[in-house]
Amino acid sequence: MNPHLQTPIALTIAGSDSGGGAGIQADLKTFSALGVFGTSAITSLTAQNTMGVQGVLPIPPAFVQQQIHSVLSDINVGAIKSGMLATAEIIAAVAESLSAYPQIPFVLDPVMVATSGDRLLAEDAIHTLIGTLLPLATLVTPNLHEAAVLLNTRMAQNREQMQLQGEQIIALGARAVLMKGGHIDGEEATDLLITPTGVEAFSAPRLATKNTHGTGCTLASAIAAGLAKQLSLSDSVKQAKQYLHQALVHSEKLHIGQGSGPVHHFYSFY
Repeated sequence: MNPHLQTPIALTIAGSDSGGGAGIQADLKTFSALGVFGTSAITSLTAQNTMGVQGVLPIPPAFVQQQIHSVLSDINVGAIKSGMLATAEIIAAVAESLSAYPQIPFVLDPVMVATSGDRLLAEDAIHTLIGTLLPLATLVTPNLHEAAVLLNTRMAQNREQMQLQGEQIIALGARAVLMKGGHIDGEEATDLLITPTGVEAFSAPRLATKNTHGTGCTLASAIAAGLAKQLSLSDSVKQAKQYLHQALVHSEKLHIGQGSGPVHHFYSFY
């Protein structure tokens, strides 16, 4: 091994999914599958399975900060991804910590609602996220429900509305937005990468599967993995979209739980 080659490393700041399909567990699996060493700061514990979320226990904000500092003060992290943050206090603590590391690319997945429909972000936390964390983001990755909540408006119904809402989120302070179009009907699922300089579409054939647990976590983590490997933002999104599509295609090989099963993060290995 060449000692001069840097190990790509990413940090995920998110909640733990006891069922293993989303959250910290999905993030670390994604990093590993894409050749990136994963580190973590846990923001909350959940009692969760494929049927839904049965309980949430937030971690004290000061300890979330301690985890972040422990990692970033010692380990050369190339990208950061955040997921479920749960409370306004935790969001503020994460924002305070990350503001000291503006040079590290940061992917913000504004987790508000689980695939099962369970609410994962407290109402009072939305304004804190917009005011403190969103301006630090290299990329924000909302689904259409989350974009509507961020903008206090109706959910986009077509590509034109998706682009408009993405531009409005950039106006709130984000440097780039990936509007995930999975909730719009059609033969393809199209996401729009919107930056101040233009729009790029990424499409994949729509799949008929119930194994969609953790798709948002997986996509955002895959993007962070690309950034940790020093890919461009566009190439990171392209790689992530392809990876998630294949993880969904191969998810039928897994038989996990009775509800919305996970994607197959390690499809290329078995």
